Amino acid sequence: MLRVLHNPRYAGAFTFGRRRDRKLPGGKTITTKLPREEWIAFIPGAHPGYISLDQYEANLARLAANAAAHGPDRAAGPPREGAALLQGIIICGRCGNRMTIRYHVRGGQQTPTYACQRDGISHGHAPCAVIPGHTLDERIGEFLISQLTPLAAEAALTVSAELQHRAAEADVLRAAHVERARYHADLARRRYLAVDPANRLVAGTLEADWNTALRALNDAQAAYDKAREQHPGQLTEEQKARIRRLITDLPGIWNDPVTPARERKRITRLLLTDVTVTRTSDTITAHVRLRGGQHHTLSLPAPKPGWAIRQTPPGALTAIDDLLNTHTSTEIAVILNQRGLTSGQDRPYTRIMVDRVIRGYHLRPRRDRLRNTGLLTLTEMAAELGVSKTHRQRLVPRRNCQWAAI
Repeated sequence: MLRVLHNPRYAGAFTFGRRRDRKLPGGKTITTKLPREEWIAFIPGAHPGYISLDQYEANLARLAANAAAHGPDRAAGPPREGAALLQGIIICGRCGNRMTIRYHVRGGQQTPTYACQRDGISHGHAPCAVIPGHTLDERIGEFLISQLTPLAAEAALTVSAELQHRAAEADVLRAAHVERARYHADLARRRYLAVDPANRLVAGTLEADWNTALRALNDAQAAYDKAREQHPGQLTEEQKARIRRLITDLPGIWNDPVTPARERKRITRLLLTDVTVTRTSDTITAHVRLRGGQHHTLSLPAPKPGWAIRQTPPGALTAIDDLLNTHTSTEIAVILNQRGLTSGQDRPYTRIMVDRVIRGYHLRPRRDRLRNTGLLTLTEMAAELGVSKTHRQRLVPRRNCQWAAI
């Protein structure tokens, strides 16, 4: 199928000399693909094609862009289904290599992590840098939406109109240059045809002048055609209205959960060239380069490690330490929830969670606190009174001392 897409016959063109065969001294034959300018023949429209030549050229450009992902730099590639917004365009700020993607499932959703591990894969070293991607992707999305405002669109359309006006003026100058070259070529042709064939020296000189004029005409025409391809016609009012409407609807399209991640990546690639990221202990810095050549620097705090996220807030820890003097773990959990205090993962407290906090932070347990106030355990009270622990008679304090079952 790929051979069909790369063959100009698919677009109705006749070609000859697309490949060159060369024999090595050992007898082996090497086939080399040649660029189009070195083909012996290329005749568009020689027979009906399945697609037009413009569609064929667009397909070749798309295939070339997608094939760049297989190179050593992985400079590009088709947008895939994963949630990583900066797939293929994020660069490590330390070594300059393109970063790869790892996915983790957290809360039932894919969370990307950008890792620079090219050198690690080749030489067995540790990754050069690891950047959590969830917060970074959100910040880049907010930045893109902020850049595409209606005022920015109007300014861009105004600049585009000015550039198109200048391009039109340059097009007139190039067209005039082609006309002058055509006039000189026609003049050289008429001079050559008017010479006496018997005067071979003059005829040879005029023929050389005619060939030179023809080459100049071909060069001028090629430059004119190339400039026309690089500067297409100006936008219509309908196209401008569609651009304004798209910019107005972009925040809703971007934040819509139904919008596929692939479409967000395509929008990102239309606006961004690449993003260079560096990380310190507490900050992630992203240098964003736009298609127009502008640069922006975004700074965001580095996400906390897992142990820091699960850490009990200081307010809740202080409250637990104070309440242990007068309440049990179950009562403490109820009081903390009534006060609106939650765990490090924003979860309501339970008795088990309170017990884990007491053990994890080495708080004095309730048993030791009550012993320090002079209270005894049930076993100690029974031994002091000379009764069994299962005796149901009401216990009475003695020796000005409080008795209770801990």
